[in-house]
Amino acid sequence: MSEDKRTVDYSGYELLQVTRADRIVTVTISRPEVRNALNGALHEELGAIFGDLNRDDGCDVVVLTGAAGTFSAGGDVAWMREQWQNLPMNASANRTGRRIQQALLDLEKPIIAKVRGYAVGLGCSLAVFCDFVYATPDAVFADPHVKVGMVAGDGGAVMWPQLVGYARARRHLLTGDPLTGAEAADIGLITEAVPDAELDAVVDAMARRMASGATYAIRFTKAAINAGLKVTAQPVMGVATYAENLCQFTNDNRVAVEAFMNKEKPTFTGS
Repeated sequence: MSEDKRTVDYSGYELLQVTRADRIVTVTISRPEVRNALNGALHEELGAIFGDLNRDDGCDVVVLTGAAGTFSAGGDVAWMREQWQNLPMNASANRTGRRIQQALLDLEKPIIAKVRGYAVGLGCSLAVFCDFVYATPDAVFADPHVKVGMVAGDGGAVMWPQLVGYARARRHLLTGDPLTGAEAADIGLITEAVPDAELDAVVDAMARRMASGATYAIRFTKAAINAGLKVTAQPVMGVATYAENLCQFTNDNRVAVEAFMNKEKPTFTGS
C-alpha cells in the first residue's frame, strides 16, 4: 500500500473496498458470499487498513460498513477449524488481532460504523471500537466466543465493560447471547438504532458534520478520550488474546467448531 504526500493508495486491498468522497473514506468489508465473515486474508487486511487510514492526509473521517446488507458475521468457521492446534497460524492471528485493536485505539480520525444485519464476534468488536455506531433496529450484535469454546480476545473484553458496565458485559460475554440493534442502543453499546430507510442519510450527515468541524480539535479530543481507554485496554488485550490463543488448543473449541459446521449443538467436556 504505497503512500504519496497527500493520500494513501488502497488499491492493494482485495477484501476491503475503499472509496473517497469529500475527505470521507468509506471502508466496506466485502466477502458477501459468507456474510462478510473473516478469513486469514481479510484479517490481515484489517490489520493494515486502520494504520493506513491514520496516515492518509486526504482523509478526515472514516465510515466502516459491510457489503450486501450485513456488517460481518465474525470469523469464518472454516478458518477457525484450520487454526485448531496450529501454533504458527494461531501466533500469527494473535499478532494481527492485537494490531487491529491497537490501530483502532490509535486512529485519531473519527470512525463511524454503519451496521445492517450481523455484527458478530470480531465483527461486533470492530463496530464497538468505532466512535459512532448506527445500526438498524433489527441488526444483531453478539460476541459469542464462549459458544465456540474461546475467549473474547478480539476486543469484546476491552470495549463491552467500558460501554455498558461490567454487569451487562458479563451477561453477554459469558453467555454469547445476542442483542438487537434497538436493544444495543438502549443499553449504550451503540450510538443509535435508526430505521433502515434512514440509516445511510444519518451516517452521511454525521460523517459530513465531522469532516466540516474543527479537524484537529476533534482528533485531539478523541486522542484524549482514548488515552485513558488505552491504559485499561493494554493489560486486557494481553490476557484476552493470549487466552484466546490457548483455547484453540482445547477439545471444546474443536467440538464447537465441528458442531457449528454440522449445524449441531456442541457438547462441551471442559477439556
